[in-house]
Amino acid sequence: MIAMTAKVWTRWQDWVALVIGVLVALSPIVVATSTAAVWTLVVLGVVLALTALWSLAQPGSVASEWVHGVLGVLLFIAPWVMGYSDLTGASWVSWVGGVLAVVVAATALPAAQTAHRGVAAH
Repeated sequence: MIAMTAKVWTRWQDWVALVIGVLVALSPIVVATSTAAVWTLVVLGVVLALTALWSLAQPGSVASEWVHGVLGVLLFIAPWVMGYSDLTGASWVSWVGGVLAVVVAATALPAAQTAHRGVAAH
């Protein structure tokens, strides 16, 4: 039974996404920021962490992995869109966090799709 192989709270990619989200959300404590950077990093970090919890609780959810990828892209472009690209620390947190979120989402998609097909078959 495929659905049984997709146990909740076990996929390493979702744990990594959770850590990335928490670190991004907490990063304004240690890097120079502006108001826009603080709000962007905290909001996108918290949303990424929450969607990671969603993925952990429902390993067959393909949508949550796509949300991780979209949030990663948003994090990556945020320094330019939100106007804090001149703040080196905040920008690098966004760029690295965004790339890592996209990579983690891309590696988790096949497992989520397999789990989803196993759940949908029942």
